[in-house]
Amino acid sequence: MSEDSLLEVLEAHGISPDYLPGTTVSRREFLAALGGGIAILILVPSAHGQPPGVRGPRGAGREAPTEIGGWLHIGEDGAVTAFVGKVELGQNARTSLTQVVAEELRLKPESVALVMGDTALTPFDMGTFGSRTTPYTVPPLRKAAAAARELLLDLAAVQMAVERSALAVMDGKVTHAPSGRTLGFGELTKGQDLVQPIPADTPTISPADWRVVGQRVRKLDGVSVVTGQKKYASDLKRPGMLQGKVLRPPAMKATLTSVDTSAAEAMAGVVVHREGDFVGVAAPSEQVAVAALAAIKAEWDRRPLVTPDALYDHLRRTATGAGRDADSVGSMEAGLAAADVKLQQTYTLAYIAHTVLEPRSAIAEWADGNLTVWTATQSPFGVRSSLAGIFGIPESRVRVIAPDTASGFGGKTPGQAAIEAARLAKVAGKPVRVAWTREEEMTWPHFRPAGVIEITSGAKRDGTLVAWEYHNYNSGPAALRTPYAVPNRVVQYHPCDSPLAQGAYRALAAPANFWAREMHMDELAQALRMDPLAFRLANLSDARLRVALQTAAERFGWGRLAPANGRGYGIACGLEKGGYVGTCAQVLVDKTNRQVRVERIVTAFECGAVINPLQLENQIEGATVMALGGALFEAIKFDEYRILNPTYSTYRVPRFSDTPRIEAVLIDRRDLPSAGGGETPFCAVAPAVGNAICNATGVRLRSLPMAPDGVPA
Repeated sequence: MSEDSLLEVLEAHGISPDYLPGTTVSRREFLAALGGGIAILILVPSAHGQPPGVRGPRGAGREAPTEIGGWLHIGEDGAVTAFVGKVELGQNARTSLTQVVAEELRLKPESVALVMGDTALTPFDMGTFGSRTTPYTVPPLRKAAAAARELLLDLAAVQMAVERSALAVMDGKVTHAPSGRTLGFGELTKGQDLVQPIPADTPTISPADWRVVGQRVRKLDGVSVVTGQKKYASDLKRPGMLQGKVLRPPAMKATLTSVDTSAAEAMAGVVVHREGDFVGVAAPSEQVAVAALAAIKAEWDRRPLVTPDALYDHLRRTATGAGRDADSVGSMEAGLAAADVKLQQTYTLAYIAHTVLEPRSAIAEWADGNLTVWTATQSPFGVRSSLAGIFGIPESRVRVIAPDTASGFGGKTPGQAAIEAARLAKVAGKPVRVAWTREEEMTWPHFRPAGVIEITSGAKRDGTLVAWEYHNYNSGPAALRTPYAVPNRVVQYHPCDSPLAQGAYRALAAPANFWAREMHMDELAQALRMDPLAFRLANLSDARLRVALQTAAERFGWGRLAPANGRGYGIACGLEKGGYVGTCAQVLVDKTNRQVRVERIVTAFECGAVINPLQLENQIEGATVMALGGALFEAIKFDEYRILNPTYSTYRVPRFSDTPRIEAVLIDRRDLPSAGGGETPFCAVAPAVGNAICNATGVRLRSLPMAPDGVPA
């Protein structure tokens, strides 16, 4: 490939000679910055290797990409570096992605360096959300590593003048077995700048021959995490850096009417900036910044919110019709007429917060019209686009670097802190850091949507579902459709006016839709006097979901346990994002104070080929604990103007004492492509717990959270 052609391809993926903000490099210097050796560019269809029914990446204002670029670089010293646009959020994608590269190059995982989430160095990526890392990044990354291996074999065959078939790649070398001669990766690539497209039919290592993928590889940077050496976005510093603070409104819906910043401007070293309703300060220290912010006198026009007591009626009243995922088959009238048992119920759920460990933060630095931002975000390329649009500069002049981040759960997709820091840094002429407080983090981002779900159903006496009408108001369309076979159904999602800012949360609306559907399935089973497991299996035709459900039930001992002394058992299942989950729960309800204690959770999960069993078990365990919060007690409290519980002392999250015995059962399907594991195991926990509570007490709870003050008598 010519130098001109190479640069065109690189620039198409957002990588250009001005990839280092504040510097000017020539075309040759840019190519040389790759360090010599082999650079492999992946050009494969975005849908390659993904499970049927899984959507390709989508993003606001962009068409879904038709190709995914993945990078591998082999330096003259033999060092292997991989580049991906994904971000490490604690889900340990750094380890699993490294395993994929190491497998194809026959290396130890610790021999591979992985660069993530840097818009100047990594391929374009929509963001780290939606369980997309594994199904959308693993296939092209695997192809890149495989292509590098094949190219190394070609080079070695030429340099050794031997048959290619007699060569093998292992531990950073290519070895000619008959003669014992070896050439290191660095020896093969020294002095060469080679970039080569990868054919879609590049051979990859068969699952039967995996040595690294499928193994319980420990978190590669785990030691630095537990010893406190690892640096997150909130730990970073820049020379001459100022601390920034932003003036927040006193109410959720308030506009600035007047402001007096004179007292703050008179403080030594303080920079004040106003831009519309945005007012911020930058100061030499956080203490001075806080004092300067307190010195600002502002008046606001406040508009009241719809309060919680009127919320669900408001959602129904403002519904705008059926959403894009509406499903209508057969006739509900005919289905209900044929039903021996009919049921109609309403389920509601509250807003909840993301409760991330690390509040969002950002450092912004301007140099010669170029902007560099270090920020805790799930979408560095999305933040780059936002910054370029706000400041009216080309995206090529904006570099966003996403250091490893302490959790996001869908809450760190927007770049609020990055925008605030960039505004202040531009005025101050120095790097500015903006770090949100816990109260800001739990007040001003978006929340998981509240919602109302109405279900009308009918079944025959033998347990056959014949009618299913499902209306979701506001909480979202993810996992909206039922996995159960029912000939007459109407399924609709209705967008509504939300009093609070709402948006992505772990698994989107799937936890809400799993919960309402699986709770209702138990209610139907109870009305039919059928075992909940048998009722589900009678209406499930999806073989993979049946296996997940039956595996969970078998491990749990379903059917061999009887409720007694306030103890009960529940079951739930579903599929989402290419993953299939079955979950069983055991709870104990205290007869005196009616408090719920979840004693045991068993989750069976199948998501195709398992890349790292240890990592996937950790994901299931973490998802289970997090899901318990939304199931039992998490809820945002608010009045007509403000959030009332924006701290951990007032917002209840799961504690160590809430953690049950968790059993993760992995169903490894090496014959199938790998799907993501961060979201689907989350979804069946709440309904399994809710069904167990009913089994223990006879009380059916139809509002999330189900038992913030215990189970009603």
